[in-house]
Amino acid sequence: MTLKKIPKTNDEEIVIFDEAVIYKRGEYWQFRLWLPKEDRYARQSLRTRSKSTAIDKGKEVYLEILANNKAGKTYFSQTTKQGVAMYVKQRQKDVELGNIVKGRLSTIKTHLEHWLEFIGRDTKLKELGRMDCEDYFYSRIKSNKKISVSQSTVLNEQSTINSMMSYLFKHNETYINEFDFPKVKKIDRGNEELRRALFTEDEIRDIKYVISNYILEAKKEIDKPANLNKFLVSYYFLVAMSTGLRTGEQRQLTWGDVVERIERYGPDQEEHSVATIKVRDETSKVRNTRVFKCVVNNEFTELQTVLYPLHKMNKAKKVHECLIFSADGDNQLSKRAIGYHFHQILDLAEVKNTDKRDLVPYSFRHNFITAMVKSGEINPLDIAEMCGTSITQIERVYYHKDEETKKENAFALVRGKEKGKLRKKEDQQLIDENESIE
Repeated sequence: MTLKKIPKTNDEEIVIFDEAVIYKRGEYWQFRLWLPKEDRYARQSLRTRSKSTAIDKGKEVYLEILANNKAGKTYFSQTTKQGVAMYVKQRQKDVELGNIVKGRLSTIKTHLEHWLEFIGRDTKLKELGRMDCEDYFYSRIKSNKKISVSQSTVLNEQSTINSMMSYLFKHNETYINEFDFPKVKKIDRGNEELRRALFTEDEIRDIKYVISNYILEAKKEIDKPANLNKFLVSYYFLVAMSTGLRTGEQRQLTWGDVVERIERYGPDQEEHSVATIKVRDETSKVRNTRVFKCVVNNEFTELQTVLYPLHKMNKAKKVHECLIFSADGDNQLSKRAIGYHFHQILDLAEVKNTDKRDLVPYSFRHNFITAMVKSGEINPLDIAEMCGTSITQIERVYYHKDEETKKENAFALVRGKEKGKLRKKEDQQLIDENESIE
């Protein structure tokens, strides 16, 4: 960098390396250096009253600034709020390029919003140290807010934060490329309650009952926005239970993505309402289009009855392009509304220990996949294809053993011995029969 040389002026101002100045303000010495590239002075207190100490410190500050400048680092820092905005803007480009989905960007924004609340929005990026987030995990888990936060959620947030820090470091906005988050005890994957947040069958039954009443109440004055929202959320949960769709996939479903019709199945050719659902690549977490069928309970038909007339009024879109879970066909059902009514419904259904369990709307997907696995009627590959995930994920996360299965496994050897005894008995009977014939 080209720095302008400054001549010595008086005893209260001392030139450092012909370019910087230390000077007295009151009783303490200060440092000043003009930075042409940033078009401003770098100023800072040397925190000493001693002239000789001030000269030594001034030289250290000057050499540090010079070294950082040669490394491409600027002296003045953006705030954490500005850094987050810079990173989010870059990730928005990834959405436009199709590298990530809008839902993922929304998650990134949420993660970084929590970080800003912790670190402070006006904190200077270049003042951040590697250990400044050592209490982040504790702070998030022990939050005073009513909504509980799971360990996996906080770990995902920490990953997002460090991805941002790496980006900002490469663009010379920070002096560190990541925070040193303390290691936490791994979740015991053998513990059924910790493995995944699941509802019991009784809880699902009670939730469905509450939702049915929720819908009846909403329909009484469906023209009111609050009731229409209540109606939408109710069917959102019912569809989540029946399809196992991810949150982002379901919120972005359009009428053109779903066909619901009656199909006959089984020896008695019973009638079932079956939905054929297309998850488009741009809305899928794994960026692959998939089409699958699932048995539903006329949810889409009932939604259509109320929403179709409203969506036909949308002049900006054709009906098949309108979002299903939307009051106007344009705006997605908000996560805030989903979260609010989720907790309301759980309270009405008297679901126990919600403060200690990792129960979220996504839990309906966990229940759906777990039920598919436990049914024993479909192999892991087909479940993975239907739900847009991997076989490894299905086997690692969702392969729960219920108590009856565990009991059957425990008595496997006993069954084997019993079968052996039975075969010996049958063989002996056959020998006795042959001898009697002879």
